[in-house]
This record gives sequence, structure tokens and C-alpha cells, in this order.
Amino acid sequence: MQKTLFSKHFVMVSAVILLSITILGAVLLAFASQYFKEDRYELLGYNAQQAAALTYEDFKSNDYKAVNTRVVMPMYSILAHAIQSDIYLVNTEGEILLYVEGEEQKPQSTNISKKIVSKVFTDGEYREVGRLDGLYKEAHYTVGIPVATDEGVPAAVIFVSTSADILTEFLAQILKMFIVSSLAVLILAFAAVYFLTADLVRPLRKMVAATQSFSKGDFTVRVPVESYDELGQLAISFNNMASSLATTEVTRRSFTANVSHELRTPMTTIAGFVDGILDGTIPPEKRDDYLRIVSDETKRLARLVRSMLNIARIEAGELEIKPDLFDINDTVLRTVFTFEKQLEDKHIEMRGLDTGRVMVEADPDLIHQVVYNLIENAVKFANEGGVISVHYSEDDKFTYVAIRNSGDGIPKDEIPHVFDRFYKTDKSRSRDKGGAGLGLHIVRSIINLHGGDIVVRSVEGEYCEFEFSIPKPAKSAKLKAKNDKNSSKTC
Repeated sequence: MQKTLFSKHFVMVSAVILLSITILGAVLLAFASQYFKEDRYELLGYNAQQAAALTYEDFKSNDYKAVNTRVVMPMYSILAHAIQSDIYLVNTEGEILLYVEGEEQKPQSTNISKKIVSKVFTDGEYREVGRLDGLYKEAHYTVGIPVATDEGVPAAVIFVSTSADILTEFLAQILKMFIVSSLAVLILAFAAVYFLTADLVRPLRKMVAATQSFSKGDFTVRVPVESYDELGQLAISFNNMASSLATTEVTRRSFTANVSHELRTPMTTIAGFVDGILDGTIPPEKRDDYLRIVSDETKRLARLVRSMLNIARIEAGELEIKPDLFDINDTVLRTVFTFEKQLEDKHIEMRGLDTGRVMVEADPDLIHQVVYNLIENAVKFANEGGVISVHYSEDDKFTYVAIRNSGDGIPKDEIPHVFDRFYKTDKSRSRDKGGAGLGLHIVRSIINLHGGDIVVRSVEGEYCEFEFSIPKPAKSAKLKAKNDKNSSKTC
């Protein structure tokens, strides 16, 4: 079964919490055990010191010959029962002289190892967790304090012992309290982790659902932005991507529909006329006229395919710019001459061609395509007896070329769309039967490729003007160097 992000995160955080509490419990028990031992040793040592002091005073009053049992035993008993411990008075040979029972547990022997007794006198104190050399069946805490004469001669040893089981009971109580408190903390922690993980994963689940909708072609789903942290920023980026995909999908469908329409029209015309010639529907004397129409439609189809290939190359970044210094006014003049017949047929006046040389640094072939498309549009949409003018200007950064034609102009609501692919301002297509709506899109792409821009100005019923800019040679030189560098990398 595939684990979800929710289960992975929940299990991982829960495991970390459990591990942390386990380590905390182990450290707590270790410190509690050590503290208890030290506390127990100090308590036993204090009582052993008190018993040793009493023994010394009584021993001294008897000229270091013996102790008075009736004097020391009641004091031993008080001290023993106060801390539930056993008190022994042992001579230097290890023989137990006096014994007070505080735990109701009889010793297993009447002697203590002489080695232990000697160690008490050597170290000044003795500590042990054990059976005191077999004196007890179970482990005991034991502290030994020496008793000596004023001259420092060893006389006896006081041992105070208590069962080590009390430590087990103490740790059991500590562990019990820790487990109860830990369970309460774990319940709260698991609940918090569960809801926090669910809250963390919720936007991701919505994104998954949205991507599944995207895979089915539905780009209308959006992820709600509930915060402005990393997940919120991811949701914003996701929604932006969805909007971009939706726009791309609309553009793709529109592009497909437009391409289908533009390709179908000339192909239908060509097929119809060719079939008419082949089956004899078109009489022989009119075949040349219809063949010319077929030729024009074939050329139109070729232009459409070439334009789409150019757009594809530009968008793929495969169109290489080859900047060169040339006179753009000369390019305009040569282009105008190619439309001489159309200009004469519509009695259009050309203005602004007598300008001197206007030097720019750009790709001559691509700029020629820009100028050709703009002048072709100007001639096509200029009114009978109208005017087409060319104007040049410049500033510190750009050279500007404006081409204006008199005529109907472009409606305000259509100006933002004139550079879109396959867009035509004349919806009936009656005035532009030969165009496919790709020319201005290619023009803008070429100008943007050079680092410039193109704008359109129009007043309905008066004029329409397209003005494009080309960076001055300083910027163009950098563009050329960049293209040379890219070319060298490609080679």
C-alpha cells in the first residue's frame, strides 16, 4: 500500500516525539537514581558519624577499654529506626560487638571481613552497594566510619546499612509518574500533530485534485490561498500556472481553429478549381483565369506556411539575428517601389521619402520584412486618394520609424489585439482576403528580438500609425556580440 504524505509526516513526527520522550525518561531515571544514591549515602554517613561520635565519647569515658551497652544501644536504636537502617559496632578484627536492627532483617554472619575493616581505617570512610561480604542476602547501601583513640589508634568501626530495595521503589514511583504524564503529553502531542499535518497537507491535496482536473482539460480549478508562507506562495504560483495554462490552452485552440480555417480556405479553392478543370466543368477558354486563381491561392498557402514557420522559429529561439549597419530609409524606399502599381491604382501619395540617410544597426533582412509588412498594410488599408507618410526620429537610446496611412483607422477596442496571431480587425475578412493575420505578430516578434518595441496609434476615420524602435548601435553592438557568442557555442 502506497504511503501518503500525511501518513509519512504523521508517523515521522510521532516517532520523533516517542523517541524524545523515551530518551528523556531514561535520562530522568539515571539522574534520579544517582541523586537517590548520593542522598542515601549522605544520610547513612551522617547517622554513622553520630553513632561514631557517641561511641567515641562512651569509649573515652571508659578509658578506651570498652563501651557501655546500656548507654550506646538506646542511641543506636534511635538512629537506626529514624532512617530504617541497621547499625553495627565492629572491632578491628571484624567481629560484630553490637547490633541494632532497623529493617527486621537478621544478618547472615557475626563477622565482617577484616579486609573491609582495614579499608575503613585506610580511607577514613567506606561506601558500598552490595551484600557487605555475605552479611546480607540482598543488596544494601552501607557506610562505614572508623572510631579511634585520641592517639589515633584504631579501636572500632561503625557500619550503617539500609536495603537497596528502596531505590527500586523510588524509581518505580518516578517511572509511574513519568509514564502517566507522558501518556497525557503524547495524547495532546499526537492530536496536535494530526491536525497540524492535516492542515499542512490540505493545500497539497487540493493541488493534486487540481492537477487531475488539468489532465482532463479543465483549467478552471484554483487552489485557495490561506496563508502567505511557503505553502501560500506555492498556491499563488500554482494558480498563476493554472491561469497561464488556461491562456495557453485557449490560444492553442484558437491557433488550431485559425490554422484550420486559413489552410482550408485556399485548399478548398484550389481543389474546387482543379476538379472543375479536370472534369470539364470549367470551359477551356476560362482555364487560364482559374489557373491564375489557383496559383494565387497556392502562393497564399505558401506565405501562410512560411509565416507560421517563422513564428515557430522565433518562439523557439532558433532565429539568429545578424546585426549590420545599414540605411533604413533606403530599405523603406526599395520596399515602396515594390508597391508602385498598387499606389498608382489607389492614387496614394507618399510622403517622408526625401529624408536623408538614417543609419541603424540591426538585421537587414528581418527589418526589411518588418518594413514590408507595415507598408503592405498601409497600402491595403489606405483610402482612395489617401496619404502614406514615413517619419524618423531618435533619442539617446533608440531610433524610431513611424509609418502612417490615412483611412478608416482601427477601433479603440481592437487596438490591444492587432498583434495577436490570426487576428483581423475586419471580421468579415472582405477587405483582407489574402492575409492570415500573422504579419503584425511577426513584426512585433522581430522588433522585440532586436530589443525594441512597436506601438500603434489610430483615430477612427482619420489615420492609423505603426511606430517601431531599434536600439542605437551601442546596444546593437552588445546584441551582436551576444549572438556571436551563442553562434560559437553552437559550433
